[in-house]
Amino acid sequence: MASAALIFPGQGSHREGMADDVRGAPAIERGLALLDYDPFERLAEGTRYQQPAVFLCSVARWQLEQPEGIVAAGHSLGEYAALVAAGAVDFEPALELVDERAAAMADAASLTPSGMTVMLKGESEAIRTLADELGLIVANDNSPGQVVLAGAIPALEQLEARAKAQTGARAQRLDVSGAFHSPLMAPAAERLRSALTRTAFREPRIPVYSNSSVRPFSDPQRELAENLLRPVRWRETLLAFHELGVEEYIELGPGQILTGLVKRTIPVA
Repeated sequence: MASAALIFPGQGSHREGMADDVRGAPAIERGLALLDYDPFERLAEGTRYQQPAVFLCSVARWQLEQPEGIVAAGHSLGEYAALVAAGAVDFEPALELVDERAAAMADAASLTPSGMTVMLKGESEAIRTLADELGLIVANDNSPGQVVLAGAIPALEQLEARAKAQTGARAQRLDVSGAFHSPLMAPAAERLRSALTRTAFREPRIPVYSNSSVRPFSDPQRELAENLLRPVRWRETLLAFHELGVEEYIELGPGQILTGLVKRTIPVA
């Protein structure tokens, strides 16, 4: 088996036309039959439809390419496609989970005006100090020079006004509806936890690393719910894969966002 890691993107990788080159894959055809809507036609409506769309594209790409790897991981939403590819859960129950997750996160986001801001470059310690002062959470540690902060809109506005002077970072608001991977997602985590108790998981063919622990999933029913409240430790996950001897990173889904993060994190990638 090749020393490759299979990596699956999250919600931010969505784009119009992203399913055009995978329309014939079983995941697309079966997924659209199971859902009572076409998520690709409703991407502009946000989280509720973007997440199922990215999941379907990611599984479809994996089905078409059938790549081999020694380990897998997904960025946030991408964990579900990674678990399907590793054989830890079947496609249909995974799609049901993603559908419920998307709805739960969208509903939780509507309760409090909140969002996420990416900090590009800047001084890491200064960014975290400012985040603490404003009551913001480090939601994603994506790569050297790229962290995402989450929290209430007024705090994000203060962050963006002060970021350059106090941290040297360029602050950019993300096009998401809420503060994902923060305590504001508690209602969504509770809904997802209930759905997970009805889902059967089994031992995967290859290890799938959890975003929050940077270790292989041991209890997906518990960990997937908890991961809605915890940071995505993507930079650390890539470094862990590098230590395992991974030499190739195969991104399966729309776009190449994760491939870019690999190049920023792993010098030889």
